[in-house]
Amino acid sequence: MKNRQREAGILMPVFSLAGEYGIGSFGKEARDFVDLLQETGNRIWQVLPMGPTGFGDSPYQSFSTFAGNPYFIDLPTLKEEGLLTEEDLMVERESFSSCKDKIDYGLLYTRRFPTLRKAYENWKIQGGDVDSLLATRSKESFDYCLFMALKGKFDGRSWLKFPKEYRNKEASAIERFIEENKDEIAFYAFMQQQYEKQWKALQDYAHEREIRILGDIPIYCAMDSADVWGNRKMFDFSWKGRNIEEESACDAEAKGYPGFVAGVPPDAFSETGQLWGNPLYDWEAQEKDNYAWWCRRMEYCFSRFDLLRVDHFRGFEGYYAVPYAAKTAINGEWRKGPGLALFEAFQKYFNKKELPMIAEDLGVITEGVRDLIRAVGCPGMKVLQFAFDSDFENVYLPHMYEDNNSVIYTGTHDNDTLKHWFETVSEDSRNRIYRYLSRSHNDWNAMTELLIKKALSATSFLAVIPAGDYLELSAEGRINAPGTDEGNWQWRMEKNAFTEEKKAVMREMLRTYGRFA
Repeated sequence: MKNRQREAGILMPVFSLAGEYGIGSFGKEARDFVDLLQETGNRIWQVLPMGPTGFGDSPYQSFSTFAGNPYFIDLPTLKEEGLLTEEDLMVERESFSSCKDKIDYGLLYTRRFPTLRKAYENWKIQGGDVDSLLATRSKESFDYCLFMALKGKFDGRSWLKFPKEYRNKEASAIERFIEENKDEIAFYAFMQQQYEKQWKALQDYAHEREIRILGDIPIYCAMDSADVWGNRKMFDFSWKGRNIEEESACDAEAKGYPGFVAGVPPDAFSETGQLWGNPLYDWEAQEKDNYAWWCRRMEYCFSRFDLLRVDHFRGFEGYYAVPYAAKTAINGEWRKGPGLALFEAFQKYFNKKELPMIAEDLGVITEGVRDLIRAVGCPGMKVLQFAFDSDFENVYLPHMYEDNNSVIYTGTHDNDTLKHWFETVSEDSRNRIYRYLSRSHNDWNAMTELLIKKALSATSFLAVIPAGDYLELSAEGRINAPGTDEGNWQWRMEKNAFTEEKKAVMREMLRTYGRFA
């Protein structure tokens, strides 16, 4: 990606789009956002992971990395296809009339699936063939549909608490379940079919307007996912080096729990680290299989996105393992990852030397991680909010960038909004900002725009600005606060938030810094 044309994009989760049905979708508001990108000279729409979310509603903890979130299915489009009625839409609009600025996931869970089930029943009435639908699913997609039907049978419990024959995916039990629950499995397949059709239409709409979509692939899979349930041999469920009381360890191992889980040590986001709880990969087993599972996973992502941000890239060089029973991520250990071998497997699988990837290289970055990024050749990330907590040789300061092979952000989905960050940052950091921007202390109200301009002026070939920063939102526009359990992934943009005046300012800034396309 070196020596590419200077471009700009906006970070905007699909779930944060405006709309009348409780959560952003692939409908009119998504097309309007594509139009906004085109009108303002942006060429990249960055989204967050789009899999079906489980407990905690985090897009980084999905029931499957090979499936899409059915909440994103646009209901008016289903009406146009004769699968829902205007009365169905009216009931949905009334149900979510108070959810214009924040997502109520509990209400979504109780309301949306019955409505989608109506669409499924109407699809069958119109001649939809269940057997053909199931036959067209990929193995990973079918596993997801089967997995969700099993969760429904067992009251939403984690697969770790399924009866043994289903937990261990015994062939006779699974075959019997499929035969007896084909219609329920097909319901999930129907939702995936609609998701894929609508996403493809939106993607085509974006491409017609020369807008590319930057996706996001989490490095880890959720513990309670079809990925782990269906491919346990690809994950590390061993208890070597266990670090908890022996009897508990033996009991947990017998039930299929891993000995260690994923996380990161204490950092700027959390004093106790981040305990993600995801199972770790058995990289030795993956290597013996030529990383086939990971290759299929990347193939799925590349078929749906033009570019791909690879989350927690440093975990491929070395990853942090936390004892399963730990309460925080303080007492973990670093282990060696697959390194360059994984990416060489990708290159061989896709028959390409360079793949359209961006490395999320934030956090504890060693020289080994830097060497891996250089060997792979993909750009890394620079975050302006990280630039002012030390001296003027901070690697996130734009004058420290060695070349243009990077993507600069004012902040990521894990950062506060630029406005609220500046209002709450330490006095020392704020003074560094003033000195760096050569501004006086009376520029408080202009700081959001000035910092955006500083990001756009950087040498990085791509600058991505969160929508909340362009809108100059305060704390209410934050997407996620790592280390907290409530209030995350809920922000929704107001309808018509980007005024003509705001769009004119954005166009001018992108033209000024050579990023208008």
